[in-house]
Amino acid sequence: MSVIKRRHAVHCVYPNSIHLSKGFKNTMPITSPKELALSMLSELRHGAERSQKIYQELGEAAQSPEIKEALDARELVSSQIIARLDECFRLIGEKPSKVNERLHEVFIESFRRELNEIQGPVARKLFVLAKASHLGHLQAAGYHALIAVADTLGHPGVAVLLETCLADKLAFMERTKHLIRTQIGEKVLKAA
Repeated sequence: MSVIKRRHAVHCVYPNSIHLSKGFKNTMPITSPKELALSMLSELRHGAERSQKIYQELGEAAQSPEIKEALDARELVSSQIIARLDECFRLIGEKPSKVNERLHEVFIESFRRELNEIQGPVARKLFVLAKASHLGHLQAAGYHALIAVADTLGHPGVAVLLETCLADKLAFMERTKHLIRTQIGEKVLKAA
């Protein structure tokens, strides 16, 4: 993987860590593993807050009671994840740092633009589910990395809390796959 691709991949998960475009500046210099962990944890917490709003918008856009119900449940779980992340901050004796909000803004802007181009109801549902899955994978990657950092820095309680957050994310991703298969199955049955 090229250096640019690696930097872009890191930027997508942790936008505070690298600047690639004009006008983007780190919100704080990172000089130690603990500062990196704090930045990563702050990104995850901010992402969990923003995800609540994103899942709500995705649910409304799906125009499907089944998908809306699943995404509404995800919104509830997100609030529980925020409480666990707040406990992580308490355990390490820190407060969330300021994060760059542009990643989530770009995600939602892109989602809205692409959704407006999709006319078919089944295609819209599948697109919404694909975006929900994409968001879940992005967040899961952050949890995997931070769990390893928490273990390395000697914070087993933080690692346990992060693992429970990750488990919730992975469960949601499995349910999303099930909903995608259900939507495709319904489309095939209607076509037969």
